[in-house]
Amino acid sequence: MNKLLLGLLLGAVLGALDGGTAWFYPEVRAQMVGIIVGSTIKGLIAGVAAGIFARKVNSVPLGILFGLAVGFALAFLVAYLQHDHYVAIILPGSIVGLLVGYATQQYGVMPGPANAR
Repeated sequence: MNKLLLGLLLGAVLGALDGGTAWFYPEVRAQMVGIIVGSTIKGLIAGVAAGIFARKVNSVPLGILFGLAVGFALAFLVAYLQHDHYVAIILPGSIVGLLVGYATQQYGVMPGPANAR
């Protein structure tokens, strides 16, 4: 699968799972839909960024580091805006970025040239 498409899909799925983990915090259960949507968007952004990076740089360690950095930055931004639950937001968000960075480098393929007819 194309590196960008893989990052997009995997980022969305892992982001939704990341948002679903908010269920374990009873004080935010009333906001679950917004949390899942926001985490999915955060995962999409991290996935697209990792996919674009994977197209430019062919290195698994650098892809993991880049994905981790993007996931951390996005999650930190969300946690900072919430002023609460820093670890509970940043840790899974960083893991999503790490996994997407790894997957796009390891399993994504470069798109082939278009056939001219």
